[in-house]
Amino acid sequence: MTEMDGTDQLADREADVVVSAPDVIGRGFMTYERYEVSLRRDGEPPLLQQRDVLRASRAIAVIAIDLARDALVLIRQFRLPGHLATGCGDMVEFAAGRIDDDETALGAARRECLEEIGVAPDRLIELFSVVTAPGFSDERLTFFAGFLDSSAVFERGGLADENEDTQPFVVSIDAAVAMLQQGRVFNALLVNGLQWLALNRARLPELFNRAA
Repeated sequence: MTEMDGTDQLADREADVVVSAPDVIGRGFMTYERYEVSLRRDGEPPLLQQRDVLRASRAIAVIAIDLARDALVLIRQFRLPGHLATGCGDMVEFAAGRIDDDETALGAARRECLEEIGVAPDRLIELFSVVTAPGFSDERLTFFAGFLDSSAVFERGGLADENEDTQPFVVSIDAAVAMLQQGRVFNALLVNGLQWLALNRARLPELFNRAA
């Protein structure tokens, strides 16, 4: 076994791999593709794999923060996969969505907040990115912190032409972190964001000053 320092060992890195052209096996809201993969290994024959991928492209999520009230703006929205997985399809989420072809991640963050909670953040700052489901999807999602006045939040949101129905609500940061600690959160993006918030809460004033 090769020993590496902690940073190198934990970092994702490029793979020595040959990937075939995609075979499209399904189209809908997203495209479903199949690939033949040859993964090269030192001193061994290549490992041959067949893998299916849901092509989901880029997306954003906004941790919407009201610093004056020490609160977050979250939404409720029905998610069929969540319903099928847990029986609890009325899920709590951050404002989030896909990045359109003609917009930036920052622009998408502002737009999704307007559509889903009715308020655009006064300031936004990029935090970190994750590949949400690397076993079957290429979706790469970027988290932002968005600073806003929660008193202007709508009672309902979502785009009618996309059949969306979101229910924004305001909750204290303390209550949101407690909900995470109680194991009552199943939405992976909400878990990611609340964990980040628990680790970085003391930095929020600094991030507010750096945000644009």
